[in-house]
Parts: sequence; structure tokens; C-alpha cells
Amino acid sequence: MEPWNHTTVLLNEAVDALSADAFTKPGQTYVDATFGRGGHSRAILSRIDESSRLIAFDKDPEAVAAANAIDDQRFSIRHEGFAAISQLEASSVAGILMDLGVSSPQIDNPARGFSFRAEGPLDMRMDTTRGQSAADWLATAPVEQIAQVIREYGEERFAVQVAKAIVSRREERGALAGTRELAELVAGAVKTREPGQDPATRTFQALRIFINAELEELGQALEASLHVLQPEGRLVVISFHSLEDRIVKQFIAKNAREVVDRRVPFAPPRAMKLRAIARVRASEDEVASNPRARSAIMRVAQRTPA
Repeated sequence: MEPWNHTTVLLNEAVDALSADAFTKPGQTYVDATFGRGGHSRAILSRIDESSRLIAFDKDPEAVAAANAIDDQRFSIRHEGFAAISQLEASSVAGILMDLGVSSPQIDNPARGFSFRAEGPLDMRMDTTRGQSAADWLATAPVEQIAQVIREYGEERFAVQVAKAIVSRREERGALAGTRELAELVAGAVKTREPGQDPATRTFQALRIFINAELEELGQALEASLHVLQPEGRLVVISFHSLEDRIVKQFIAKNAREVVDRRVPFAPPRAMKLRAIARVRASEDEVASNPRARSAIMRVAQRTPA
């Protein structure tokens, strides 16, 4: 049995927000775009009727294996990133849930390479069956590119110093050995840090986001949601850091206003596509029982009528 447990953040709040009609309408399709370990999916299945269905997506083979244990004819899992929701039929989905957090089994399992607290390979891929690992990329990337990634995706003030330390180590002794060595290099290059935060936090976040193209996929998935959501369909997104939340916030704001084409001043404005509904943070009780919920922000929007 997997020794790493996962506690789903904003479980009830997200599922409650997912349906405009409280799941009373039969024959609907819902999407859990980031299955993880299935907390949201199981809660959705407990609410929908027998004629409705739930389609889940996840690029992590371990998550797909966990999903295959769900014995429910209304449920299906696809081994794909959540941008693949674009493949669904237009205006066919009543609700889409995106939980952008890294699951606890991914973080806590040293073999995945996400954690700077335990020794493991520098992998960091969500989908371990394809793509380039963090170790492979760091073995050849120039210092300028490493610094750019750490600065943009980690918002790290000492990005240049970290990048130089990585490349210097590489030139002296070859590729980095693992997560602990990278964490120690970062700690030596980062001179100040917020109280309670490990110096490696921002660098590991940046590498993970870059290796998995997380922000690019988020943008693609959000755009796809406009295509596949039916009128009055709900979009629920849970973010865990400012880069993600900024993208979600700006996407909803952009599509929640009418747009006037200044080149054709007398033409009717383009109707807004979304209506912002809510912004929700985890309660004090949830944060106390699950500290990883502290940074979570849930945004809810609804597709406007056609």
C-alpha cells in the first residue's frame, strides 16, 4: 500500500461550486481535470445521478493506477494532461474542476524528485513515461536559461547566483547527484529567505513548473474550458501559488467583460463569456488540520448563456 497519504484541499467547497443546479439535472458530464488521488472525483461521484458521468484526466501514471481502482461505470480516466479537455465535444460539459496542487504522494515520495527534504533523483516529471527530467535539463542548460527559469517560475531574487552555482558544480564534477545536493547548492547561493521557508523552495518550484510546462498547460486548459462548457456550466480552479492564481484571475476577468472593437465603433460589443462567482480560501480549521491548504485560492466562474 502506498505510504504517502493525500488530503484533498477545499473538498466540499469545490464540489459544491461545481454544479449550477446542485447536481439535480440528469444526464450531465463533469470533468475532474486533475485527478491526483481522486478525492474530488469520489465526492463528485457520490453526488451525481446514475445517468451522469465523470471524466478525469491525469498525466501521472501513479494517479491513473489509483483511478483504475474506482469501479463505477459512470467514471473514466484518461492518461493525459488537463489541456486535453479540448478534445471533448463543444458545449458538452456541465462543470470542470482543476486542482492545480501537487499531490502529497508526489511531494513526499523521494523517488519522484520533487522534495528538497529527502534524497532522491532529480526527476520532477509528473508523467514519468515521457519528457526530459530536471537532471537531464540541468546537465546541459546554459546559465542564462537556468537563471531565467528560476527567476520567472520561482520568483527567486538570487536566480543568477543559483544558476551560476549549478553550472559551476557541473563543470567541476559533472551532473548533480540528486535532490539534496541541489538543495545544498541553492542554500549556499540564497543569502536571505522568508522566515520558515527553506532556501530551496523557490528553485524547486521553478524547476517543477518548467519541466512540466505547467503554466502553459494551464493557459491551454482554461481556453479549452470556454469551448467545452455548456451555457451555465461551471469552472472551478484551485491554485496554490501566485503565478497560477494570476493566470486564472486574469483569464476570468478578461472573459467576464464585454469587448468593444474600436475599429468598428458601431458594431455591438462581443458578449462576455464568463461570470465570476466566487473567490474562496481554506477555513482556519482546514489550515490547522492540513497546512498545505494555507496557500490555496479557489476561483469559480460560470459560462454565460449562448
